[in-house]
Parts: sequence; C-alpha cells; structure tokens
Amino acid sequence: MKGKLKFIMPLVALLVLGGAYKTVLAKPPEKKPEPKVHGEIYILPKEFLVNLDNDRYAKLTVALVLKHGEPVAPAEGGHAAEPPEGWGTLPQEAVIRGLVTDTLTGAKAEKLVNPEGRDKLKEKLLVKFKKYSDVHVEDVLFTDVAVQ
Repeated sequence: MKGKLKFIMPLVALLVLGGAYKTVLAKPPEKKPEPKVHGEIYILPKEFLVNLDNDRYAKLTVALVLKHGEPVAPAEGGHAAEPPEGWGTLPQEAVIRGLVTDTLTGAKAEKLVNPEGRDKLKEKLLVKFKKYSDVHVEDVLFTDVAVQ
C-alpha cells in the first residue's frame, strides 16, 4: 500500500499544480471581438438624385446592411440579362431604388441634413423594405449626402 502511495501522491500533486497553473497563471484564450456590423454591406452602385420640398434637391448614395447569406446576385438559371449600366446585382434592386426614391422625394431638406431626421427616414425605409420587398435589410446607410 505504501508503494502505491509513493506513486499516487506525486501524480496528485502534479494534477493540482497543473490545475492551479491553468486557472491562475495561464492567459485566458483570446475572444474574437464582437463585430460592430452584423450583416453584409451592399452599396447601391447608382447614386440617387431626388427632388425635395421648396425646389431643393439631394444627391446621395445609399448602402444596405443585408442579413448574412442574402443573395446579391441572381440565382443560377435566374435572370440571364446583364443589369443596366450603373446598376448592381441585387435581384430586387429596382424595387429598393423605387422605395428609396418614393420615400425621399418631397422630404424636407432638414431631414437629410440633421442626424435625427436621417434616422427617421432610415426607419421609414426599413418598414417599406419589409412590406414591399423580399430583401432582408437590417439597416440603411446614407454614405454620401449633398443637399442644395
């Protein structure tokens, strides 16, 4: 019995020391940072030129944050024709562009100039995208905005 204890005691001590090292001294595994943007960004390639109220207009570029895996090109065997020049590959891009144009046309210029107004317009667009298209848009970004 004493012979077995001589063999087991050093083994137990090594296990305890190994556990202490692992929990106290060893560096914890590095966690991947949480992504700040959840989804894939698709920039509508053709910029918008819309009439605002009071004979003003806006020129802007719009990007969409799409759910991961959202198709941005026609499926195999889908549309064979190339999109018109300046248009992208989003299957329902014409629907999205129409909704953006309809929502922004006639808007007050101040809504596009201040951040709170832009946020309200983005929320309005998200509701319309959900209602009138099959594109799963998580967020809308106005990447370039010029109002005159």
